[in-house]
This record gives sequence, C-alpha cells and structure tokens, in this order.
Amino acid sequence: MAQAADLPIRTECPPGLCVCARERLLLDPGADARILRLTRDEEKKLLARIEAVASYAELRKIEQRMRELLGIALTIRPGPNEVRTVRGFIIEVAQLPGLCRKTRQSIPAAVRRCLDQHPEIAYAVLDAHDLFGSGAQRG
Repeated sequence: MAQAADLPIRTECPPGLCVCARERLLLDPGADARILRLTRDEEKKLLARIEAVASYAELRKIEQRMRELLGIALTIRPGPNEVRTVRGFIIEVAQLPGLCRKTRQSIPAAVRRCLDQHPEIAYAVLDAHDLFGSGAQRG
C-alpha cells in the first residue's frame, strides 16, 4: 500500500453515485489497491487504447495488462444466443473494490466500439470459442 501512496490515485466519486468502496479499500492495508492507479486521465487513455486496437492479439495483450497492472478482469465471449452483431457478445468487467461503476460500463463500451470498427477481431473472438467449428471439421 505504501507504493500506492507514492502514485497518484483516483479521486473519489460523488457521494451516492458510486458503490466502488474506495474508502474501505484505502483503509485495508492488505487490500489490492492497484485499481486506484486508474485515475480519470489514465482511464481516458485506456479507453482510447482499447478503441484503437487493430488485432485480436493486441486486444488479448491489453486484457492481460489490465489484469497485471490494475487487477481488472475483462471477459469477452459470445452470448448464449446467435451472434449476428457485436451486441451478441458478452463483455464484462468483474466487480472489484475500488473500481468505479462508470468505469465498469465504459470499458465494455470501448471494446464494443473496437469490435464494430474491426469485425475481424469479432470473428477471432468467435473462433477462439470454437464457434466456427474449425476443430470439428478437420480430418
């Protein structure tokens, strides 16, 4: 936690608008406070970077870096029904103490915009979940 005190941390949300439990996180010396490094300016940079992704590998790398640096778990998978558009994907950010409600909505929205701009990434997500049946048709 001492290291987090040296770095700028996210300012608190207006009272009553968010349930991020930021104060509880700050008071717990054993808590994982990495998420507090995501200031509003850093969040804007992250969202811009997600939207600028040009390949599935790059999206996976950002997903991994978010987990390593901030503790954010991002899940992107096809929905249970037919996927005809990007709206058919389930894009979730796991709830995490200190993670603002607005940020939990902004990250999936940025991923959707990325997938809209680059359908080949959406196809790669489908393929990664073996929805094209590539493994079943070989042989």
